[in-house]
Amino acid sequence: MSEPNLILTGIRPAFPVTHGEASVDLVIEGDRIAEVVPSGTAAVAHPEAVVEDGRGMLALPGLINAHAHVDKSWWDREWVPYGGEATTQGRIAHERAHRDELGIPSARGAELVLREFLRHGTTATRSHVDVDLGLGLKAVEDVLTAADNLGGAVEVELVAFPQDGVVRRPGVLKLLEEAVALGARNIGGLDPAGIDRDPVAQLDGLFDIVDRTGAGLDIHLHDPNELGAFQLELIIDRTLAVGAQGRVNIAHGFAIGDTKGVAQQELLHRLAEAGISWTTVAPVRTQPLPWRAMSEGGIRLGLGTDGIRDLWNPFGDGDLLKVALTFARLHGMHNDEDLARAVSLATGEAAAFVHRSHHGLEVGDRADVVLVDAQNVQDALVRDPRRELVIAGGRVVARAGELTI
Repeated sequence: MSEPNLILTGIRPAFPVTHGEASVDLVIEGDRIAEVVPSGTAAVAHPEAVVEDGRGMLALPGLINAHAHVDKSWWDREWVPYGGEATTQGRIAHERAHRDELGIPSARGAELVLREFLRHGTTATRSHVDVDLGLGLKAVEDVLTAADNLGGAVEVELVAFPQDGVVRRPGVLKLLEEAVALGARNIGGLDPAGIDRDPVAQLDGLFDIVDRTGAGLDIHLHDPNELGAFQLELIIDRTLAVGAQGRVNIAHGFAIGDTKGVAQQELLHRLAEAGISWTTVAPVRTQPLPWRAMSEGGIRLGLGTDGIRDLWNPFGDGDLLKVALTFARLHGMHNDEDLARAVSLATGEAAAFVHRSHHGLEVGDRADVVLVDAQNVQDALVRDPRRELVIAGGRVVARAGELTI
């Protein structure tokens, strides 16, 4: 065993761990948690290691943002007024008309957003990155550069995202496949009926890439009601046909909340059968998800920030705990078990969205730790306190709410 480089003493894990101690020390070697021992014992056993005093604070695993768009933001620039028509197509057109004048995308812009993620305790993210005929693969390259500039402090899993459509833009399918070769682990899609107006053609093209390359598919589905439910059925059929269970995710998927009764139950059963997961940004004025039934059926659920101060909306600051709180309020979560579950969705339960088998404060986990001055995990959710210390991949990256890298 190599020598530890960092010891974090006297912390209270937010979630149960195997050692059963109320207060523990973490011994960190490289980017991994090497030992979890009773409080006050690690520094004695490893006197050569650097010691960070946890001061009895609550420790969360690093937050995992399962749905982001880090390539689009105008964060840290002059304020950009909201404009365009408030529809999906209207926002696409507005973005295409104005992104060049704002210098979007850029590696610097993506890095600024990733820095805000880190400052708020997010240490891993799945980010959609625009791939279209105007940009080519520039945004993919920019985000990879941004992540590299931070030394991997934020692990970034990419979704090559065809924001402007797929089959209505000949050549986009080829770009998506090229993005996979460049390092994107997933390809995206967008409203096969509402945007491309040819759901069969879009989904056939996307699933062909999934089948041949082994990539995942993470598809935006805004279309509501029966139209959205119809597309979910098409996605389920193709997932099963190519054996892509566990590799397909629905983002937003408002139709599942619109569907009621037996129809919703049958749809949930089929989604579970196909191993399809779900991500939400808990938007206001939308129907709540049937999250309990999804959980009971084994449908994995993740939370995300969506775009942050971009040409789609002026909101967001990268704080995933705020999204978890919004999710809790949207879904009427009040008791302690449910409030803790909202935080779990933003941490350990999101592991698979960034291809981790486990994510927590256990031996072998990546050393991603967020300390907050809170009584318990419920208090941390409802108060959204400052992140007092953020450790990402074994490195201290933020103190007292400010970055140190």
